[in-house]
Amino acid sequence: MTEKQVLKLREEYARQGRVGVAALRAGMCENTARKYLRAGRMPGEMEKPRTWRTREDPFQEVWPGIAARLADAPELEGKALFEDLLERHPGEYEPGQIRTFQRKVREWRAQEGPPKEIFFAQVHRAGEAMQTDFTCGNELGVTIGGEAFPHLLCHPVLPYSNWEWVTVCRSESMAAMKRGVQAACFEMGRVPVWHQTDNSTAATHDLGAKRAFNPEYLALMEHLGMTPRTIAVGKKEQNGDCESSHGVFKRRLRQHLLLRGSPDFASREAYEQWLQEACRKANRLRETRLQEELAAMRPLSVRRMAEYAVVDVRVNRYSTIQVKRNTYSVPSRLRDENVRVRVHDDRLEVYHQGKYQLAIERLLGEGKHRIDYRHVIWSLVRKPGAFAQYRYREDLFPGLSFRQAYDALASALPLRRAEMEYLQILHLAAATAESEVMAAMEICLEAGEVPRADLVKGLVVTQRPEVPDLPAPAVELGAYDALLEMEAA
Repeated sequence: MTEKQVLKLREEYARQGRVGVAALRAGMCENTARKYLRAGRMPGEMEKPRTWRTREDPFQEVWPGIAARLADAPELEGKALFEDLLERHPGEYEPGQIRTFQRKVREWRAQEGPPKEIFFAQVHRAGEAMQTDFTCGNELGVTIGGEAFPHLLCHPVLPYSNWEWVTVCRSESMAAMKRGVQAACFEMGRVPVWHQTDNSTAATHDLGAKRAFNPEYLALMEHLGMTPRTIAVGKKEQNGDCESSHGVFKRRLRQHLLLRGSPDFASREAYEQWLQEACRKANRLRETRLQEELAAMRPLSVRRMAEYAVVDVRVNRYSTIQVKRNTYSVPSRLRDENVRVRVHDDRLEVYHQGKYQLAIERLLGEGKHRIDYRHVIWSLVRKPGAFAQYRYREDLFPGLSFRQAYDALASALPLRRAEMEYLQILHLAAATAESEVMAAMEICLEAGEVPRADLVKGLVVTQRPEVPDLPAPAVELGAYDALLEMEAA
């Protein structure tokens, strides 16, 4: 019986004076009703704690020693202790008794173990802080143009109202942090007093005894007018509102993807726009508390800060540049020139004397390289002997068909000749269209023919654009006179 039922029983009995009717309305049998009416006590007061065991404790004899070991080393786990027990007492215990043993260890921890860390509910004040954290978006199963799209989500949250925003990024970089925080502030049009993050390398760096803020992150905070703060190292629960919002947010996104009918998007930009629209729908349900936050915040009065870092580098004799400890190729015409690189979260933009030259997909991590064969093939054709020992040789196979074509050439021709043939094919791909050269090689391979350069070139269809024959339009000069007369009037 519950206390609610007993209270209902007393109320009905006082009103009706009939035990049977009161018991029926309280949802209990008449004998039980009489028992509680006679006792005048609640169910919890009438229950007696059980003082007997339903079965004999199999660990009674060895438990004093186990308890002593737990007292000396409370971090010992029940599984490790049980495995040690099986080894020290062979044949006395069965592996199936591990759950009973673990329950006994858990009971000891609750009754005699050391104090546990507790957490304290925090009072959030309107407009006081924004929490920002990154979460993995791969579990959403999103694809771009039918291809898997590994990515992270930069997720700022206002703890008081749970207002949230999101931007797509590839890593927990400063560029991603800068873009995500600014996007949230400009969406609101206001800024809180504090901005809180964890101790990621985007915001902080290690000074040995503690972590200090990075200069670029401090510049962002100063520009927006917020005061930075971090959680303690290893204490992610201090960013709890943002951390707990990740799961709820992604669960909502999965529901919206089901309603949409497909997780495939035409572009990264289309996907991000869809994400932000999902945020707006959720934020409409938080409007009341959000208005309290907005009223307490300072209006945003600055322009958007550049969301990239600038690096000045020199193109070396290999026609490559080093950016963030990764190697990238650039067109050979830039060799020995100084270039300025804008480092975005997902790409590098290369400028020479203020003029845009090219964009390169940014590599994640360090010690990696991205070599575009189009940048080096013109020199390789003139120096084919460099191909065999080229440091970045694997980057000169832009697809499986190119690798298969090279293997077929190497099997049918002397190695030196095979390399020259392959470089001519690669040169053809750079001069025409890679997809057409790839299709021509596949035709040769399927027919069992060696894809020599002249054969592939003969299969590549070079389409020239047709210039339509359009008649010259008749010029009506009187219309200009009419315009001049209108202006004079």
